[in-house]
Order: sequence, then structure tokens, then C-alpha cells
Amino acid sequence: MATTPETIAFERGIRPILQIVLPDKGDAVLNFHPDPTLQERIEELAAKSTEGALTDQERAEYEGYVRANKFIALLQRQARQFLGTTS
Repeated sequence: MATTPETIAFERGIRPILQIVLPDKGDAVLNFHPDPTLQERIEELAAKSTEGALTDQERAEYEGYVRANKFIALLQRQARQFLGTTS
């Protein structure tokens, strides 16, 4: 994930919450994967996006999944740092 002023500010803003959540849930955050039905939908939208074939509604849905994925990646990175793992 690119380090931008927005990313730095976002991470700084959520760090206090993560310090509450990660001691108990760090392993769960690291092991999180979307359910297969959701993953299939994301892949379907990604393929349509690559082809330039998304409707406006699908584009909005896909952008929501992209934002969620970035957030999950950030949580997982923070969890790795908190737990002292490198995987």
C-alpha cells in the first residue's frame, strides 16, 4: 500500500482503536479471508472492470470492495506489526 498523506493520517486516526482490538483479535485479523461467494463476486466485478464493462451501479459496488480491501490490508499490516510477525 502506498504511503500518502491520506494513508498516514488514516493510520494515525485508527491506531488508538487498533491498540484496543488487536491484542485480542490480531490473529483473527491476520487470518481473515472473505467468504467464497463474496470473493467470486469481487472477481466477477474485477474482470468486468478490466474489460470496461461495468454498469454505474457495479462500478460503485466494486469501488466499495476495493476500499474495503485496502482497509483490510491496512488492518492486517498493523496486526503483523503489533504481533511482531513478518508473514
